[in-house]
This record gives sequence, structure tokens and C-alpha cells, in this order.
Amino acid sequence: MYIRIILCIAVCCCAVCPTGDKVYITNWDQHKLLSLATDGSVLACFTDPELQYPGCVHVTPTGQVLVCGWESHAIIQVDNEGRQKLANLNKWVVRISHPWSVYYSRITSSIIVGKYKWKTLVYFELR
Repeated sequence: MYIRIILCIAVCCCAVCPTGDKVYITNWDQHKLLSLATDGSVLACFTDPELQYPGCVHVTPTGQVLVCGWESHAIIQVDNEGRQKLANLNKWVVRISHPWSVYYSRITSSIIVGKYKWKTLVYFELR
């Protein structure tokens, strides 16, 4: 087993892409999503006004990156390079306040969002 320790400041959550060559981390304090190579080098740094206090980051089996903006009440879809926003999912579904965690299920074609303040899960199917 090989373990590499990467020093990062203020990591909130992390996810690995399906190919295993990128790691995505959220930085709560600086409102950033960072894309890292497996050697720890920064590949991209994503910021957006709709991404305030990012919590969970999730990578779907097809490599789509989803990240929650807790304070901005946003679920942002970012390209797999981690460079640009593709969509704010909270603009085309029922508004979800304070999303903390997000997960996409390929089996049910649905997104599950955990809400921190109300300790609830929101489940919606994609069509």
C-alpha cells in the first residue's frame, strides 16, 4: 500500500475522480474548489460567487463534479477539469437551502442532498 500525505490548509471535503488521477477538495474559508494531481500539485482552482462556504464535493461515475455551496444555497456542477461552472442545479430544481452533502446515484438516476441545519435529505430524480 502506498500513502502520500499532501499538506493542504482548510480542507473541508474531498473526492477522487473515477480514473484516479485527480482529487477535488473544498476549501471552506476561501470559498474554493481545488483540483489536485495525485502528487499534490494544483491543477485548477475554481471560485464563483455562487460557491460560498463549499461543503461536500462528489464525483459521479462519469466524472461530473458536484459541489455544495452552503451559504450560497447552491449545488454547482463543475467541469471535470475543475475550471468552470456548467450549471447551478439549485436553479432548476426545488430550492434547497444550506446544502451540505450531495450524491448522485446512477442506479436510480437521482441526486440526494443532505441539509445541515434541518438534518434532512432531499431526493430528486433526474429525467
